[in-house]
Amino acid sequence: MRLAAVGSNCIDYYKNLEGGKAFAGGGPVNMAVYTVRLGGTAAYIGPVGNDDYGQTMLHAIAGKGVDISHLRVAEGKTAVSQVEIKNGERIFGDYDEGVLADYVLTEADMEYIKSFDVVVCDIWGKVGKQFRELQEKGIITAFDCATDPDSAESKVAIPYTNYLFFSVDCGDTDEVRRKMKSLYDSGPELVICMMGEEGSLCFDGEVFHKFGIVPCANLVDSLGAGDSYIAGFLKGIADGLSIEKSMELGAGNATETLGYFGAW
Repeated sequence: MRLAAVGSNCIDYYKNLEGGKAFAGGGPVNMAVYTVRLGGTAAYIGPVGNDDYGQTMLHAIAGKGVDISHLRVAEGKTAVSQVEIKNGERIFGDYDEGVLADYVLTEADMEYIKSFDVVVCDIWGKVGKQFRELQEKGIITAFDCATDPDSAESKVAIPYTNYLFFSVDCGDTDEVRRKMKSLYDSGPELVICMMGEEGSLCFDGEVFHKFGIVPCANLVDSLGAGDSYIAGFLKGIADGLSIEKSMELGAGNATETLGYFGAW
């Protein structure tokens, strides 16, 4: 699979870890890295600032084998999330989106993306509003709503999304299934709900497919697990696997990420 990951990137700055430590990440960036880890090809298309964090992000992404030929260095700050570890839990604080605030894909970016199997963005990536144009160009789209498929950003993207992802912490309930049906009726070909320890559901318009988890022998950190699942699922679908096998590939990829600290 060739994955184009667009939109958001972010430096996660842990202020109370080793006196302050910065990690490169962000949903689409993570998905690109995990796709390469699975043996696929990925590019990241998005903005970083012309600050030190921008250089950190640029070198970290390229170092994982992701194509950054359409990564844009803009005047300003790279997006940063403040994170603190309290009693072993990750607490997210202030978020400064920096140069991401007014990001849009150029015509050249979209022409480049046409050479990929699928383009993926998340709720923070600013590109959802351009999904209609991407689909009109024949590009297969995927969108991660995180926990908020009813957000303004999600609602703009959903009608022009082929593969739609969102997350819940309540598990497989009648309400979740009704929501998935409602989302499917808005346009996507597949609606996938990630349910943490309960695995995942996929609705194809007729059938709910369910897959559990791949057991993790040593759970270290959950950061990036959802992004890992999305990368695995998309690779499976793009490579012609069944929905169930794609769900299994996503679950296995998530479990690998659970075994170490940080997204990657």
